[in-house]
Amino acid sequence: MRVGIDLGGTKIEGVLFGRGGEELARRRIATPRDYPATVRAIVETAEQLDAAAGTRATIGVGIPGAWSPVSRLVKNANATWLNGRPLLQDLHARLGPRVRMANDANCFALSEATDGAAAGAAVVFGVILGTGVGGGIVARGEVLTGPNAIAGEWGHNPVPWPTADEWPGPACYCGRSGCIETFLSGPGLAADLARSAPGAMEPAAIVARADEGDAVASAALARYEDRLARGLASVVNLLDPDVIVLGGGLSNVDRWYERVPRVWDRYIFSDTVRTRLVKARYGDASGVRGAAWLWPAGRQG
Repeated sequence: MRVGIDLGGTKIEGVLFGRGGEELARRRIATPRDYPATVRAIVETAEQLDAAAGTRATIGVGIPGAWSPVSRLVKNANATWLNGRPLLQDLHARLGPRVRMANDANCFALSEATDGAAAGAAVVFGVILGTGVGGGIVARGEVLTGPNAIAGEWGHNPVPWPTADEWPGPACYCGRSGCIETFLSGPGLAADLARSAPGAMEPAAIVARADEGDAVASAALARYEDRLARGLASVVNLLDPDVIVLGGGLSNVDRWYERVPRVWDRYIFSDTVRTRLVKARYGDASGVRGAAWLWPAGRQG
């Protein structure tokens, strides 16, 4: 049996999967905001799911960052208390070598490419639009990580073809300005609206207001669509994937799937665009499924 654990900025979710991929048990807790408590929370979640399984299952952990093959420390995490920390080694010390760890967007892409919305596609780009903006690549069933462990990290490139009011762009936690993440994350959408209409509003409320005909909210979503189209067009120009799968909270906005492909045509360097933009089959569960799939069936650390 396999355990998948999705370490997010707001929650840690763990799921125990049976040999056929069926869900047997689930645990969800709030993510602590410091490193030692986060390690304890992951270990306790794994141990609770071990108890539910009645055995020591393999464990895959998806994190909102990357594990550096050089420093052997976490880097690039928007849960910044993880950066510079030996998370994989600390989990091995507590749970043994049965733990594998990968970027959460890579886990998401693996899940959707295996038996989700992109099943059967040769090249899949998985996108997480949530608290941050992540990306992962699966080619012919294999996750691509690259020698620097940053393959698919489109969120920390500048917004392509920026307009005058997008330059230099909002400050990003990575130390630069105008990153795709600062515009296309949930907080990025909320901040964009706030620049036009003072006051805080969550992304779901912005979408609801736009559906009700609010002009300011509608304009914010139109800007978001154009930026998403430009960002994904740059991915298509570089990678030319068969399928782009959207996940994360903002993937639940149905209008993206109709409108964004109509816009990205003008930015993609091709006479025709056959890449499909689709919604994740497994929604919020896809990341935790992909984390579990880091271990092939029948393997044990």
